[in-house]
Amino acid sequence: MWLFSRKGPSGFSATSTAKEVTEGIDGTGLTAIVTGASSGIGAETTRVLALRGVHVVMAVRNMAAGRNVKEAIIKEIPTAKVDAMELDLSSMTSVRKFASDFNSSGLPLNILINNAGVMATPFMLSQDKIELQFATNHIGHFLLTNLLLDTMKSTAHKSKNEGRIVIVSSEAHRFAYSEGIRFDRINDKSGYSRWGAYGQSKLANIFHAKELNKQLKEEGVPITANSLHPGTIVTNLFRHQTIFNGFVNTLGKIILKDVHQGAATTCYVALNPQVKGVGGEYFSDSNIAKPTAQAQDMGFAKKLWDFSMSLIN
Repeated sequence: MWLFSRKGPSGFSATSTAKEVTEGIDGTGLTAIVTGASSGIGAETTRVLALRGVHVVMAVRNMAAGRNVKEAIIKEIPTAKVDAMELDLSSMTSVRKFASDFNSSGLPLNILINNAGVMATPFMLSQDKIELQFATNHIGHFLLTNLLLDTMKSTAHKSKNEGRIVIVSSEAHRFAYSEGIRFDRINDKSGYSRWGAYGQSKLANIFHAKELNKQLKEEGVPITANSLHPGTIVTNLFRHQTIFNGFVNTLGKIILKDVHQGAATTCYVALNPQVKGVGGEYFSDSNIAKPTAQAQDMGFAKKLWDFSMSLIN
């Protein structure tokens, strides 16, 4: 990783850790939801936010794994405020239940981190009969965000603190299908490509952040939405890729990011004061970066928004 240690305008680089990009920041009084928080960068994001005083609600599919992470964090940081709630992003019923339970808990919500994801899976449909990667990585988060938005708006107005929505995308958006989003062929098994579908879902993450931020700005709501590339990290996202597993577990540990570095950009966008008022951007290595030209097409972003609304309704 030393090859990629050149600092950007923010003062941070690919080798910066989540602890480093949040050094000296007091998150006391803030509440965050982190999806996919039971492993990888989601668990590290939770740990570092808790270290900075943020009350973190871990949204996890596996409650046993979630409880283990929570216990490990509290053992390390006795003052940490961490809770775990069940959430399966591939099921709209689960998303609706999670949002309903959270909204009725009376907790505020300052930061929403849409982190969970699946990568390059074989062709499968979700419980709602939508291609699994698009359903989990985009539609589940799209619905969750919509259902939590009123609570976030209320919190922002009452607390006078800017709300932040952070959507974990990927440089893999560059490898989406040539048409970007296959609106008419989302469930087309015959033309399915594991990586094309993954890239499509990550492109959707960028569009989601851009269109959401545009709408929040037009409404005059003090909430920003941004997307980011966390870096290529040694995590269990590679579980469906037997070819890559050996590489990731050997050479990958030398040239890929570890979870401390992998969670850095997420924590930077969620908590660092440099990002105050910044919205609709795409970040990489804790600096603003440029996605593809296609990913900056606001007409495309609006089309995806309308398509997503039709799916969740």
